[in-house]
Amino acid sequence: SLEENVSVKSEHTKVEGSSMYLRCGGEYTVEDLLHGLMLASGNDAAAALADHVAGSMEDFAALMNEKCRELSLENTHFENAHGLDGENHYSSARDLALLTAAAMENESFCRIFSCASYSVDGKVYHNHNKLLDSLPGCIGGKTGYTKKAGRVLVSCVERESMRLICVTISDPDDW
Repeated sequence: SLEENVSVKSEHTKVEGSSMYLRCGGEYTVEDLLHGLMLASGNDAAAALADHVAGSMEDFAALMNEKCRELSLENTHFENAHGLDGENHYSSARDLALLTAAAMENESFCRIFSCASYSVDGKVYHNHNKLLDSLPGCIGGKTGYTKKAGRVLVSCVERESMRLICVTISDPDDW
């Protein structure tokens, strides 16, 4: 439930990379953490959510891989919830597009995916996908970066009752 409270542990705040700067011992709603995950690429939020949902990062990754099998994603395997590089952590543009299409069936996901900004504890997080403001019909997007994948961009545009999803990987000029 989006209203559930999640307690932040010390290890959640120590995940490398992008962060929403969660407070150790703090309590946040699932919805707040999802906004921090999507808008700030909060790896700390991903760790807290994984623990809350599955009890551990490893068990959450197993759930993610189960969902991949259900969606017939052939070129994706997850090792973690935050997307940081891992030896067996990979995906393809096609699989990310299919995953996004499935996620777009969830009303709450669509609302968060299209959110331009969101405030948690007085901090305002902004969606880094410039296409939300510059591309007519853009209804959502997520940026990302790792050393192995480079710049990654997933965007969804709605035109004439049709949704189009575009994914770029390792594109230095993804806009």
